[in-house]
Amino acid sequence: MKKNHWIVLALALILPTMMFTVSCAKKQVAAEPEMTPAQEQSMTDTSKADAEAAEKARLESERLQAEEAQRAKMAARETFANTDIYFDFDSSALLPAAQEILSQKADYLLGEGSGLNIIIEGNCDERGTEAYNLALGERRAEAAKAFLVNLGVNASRINTISFGEEKPVDPAHNEAAWAKNRRDHFVIK
Repeated sequence: MKKNHWIVLALALILPTMMFTVSCAKKQVAAEPEMTPAQEQSMTDTSKADAEAAEKARLESERLQAEEAQRAKMAARETFANTDIYFDFDSSALLPAAQEILSQKADYLLGEGSGLNIIIEGNCDERGTEAYNLALGERRAEAAKAFLVNLGVNASRINTISFGEEKPVDPAHNEAAWAKNRRDHFVIK
């Protein structure tokens, strides 16, 4: 009987253990396919190449924007220096067209050209005496300076000089040439 008792006890232990191991089988989890080292390197190289291409495109875009800004700055500077104002015969009064140009010049000097100093050169046509034309050229330059100062440009940034009839733009001896020579010219120091 002892032998039966041991058999029953062994079965009582073995059967639940077998049932437990059979019922608790692990489920298979679908794993991502493993990449080979060559595939991993290829993915890394592609990511690096994409990042390098994006960075290169960004730098190129920034360079182009900087070049365009520099061109615009130089164009504004050239426009400032190459746009003269003109006067009527024997007058230093600022014409409406001259006032508009001076307003644009003041905007430039207060904005982009805020660090610039300028010289206003007063010029006359050849009619009149040398002394009279030097004085008239000075009055013309001073009129332009006063207008710019009234618009907020610091007077210490503006110098004036008169050339009288010494620097004609057009050396001809007719009204069209004289009209071109009655002017203020602007020089950036």
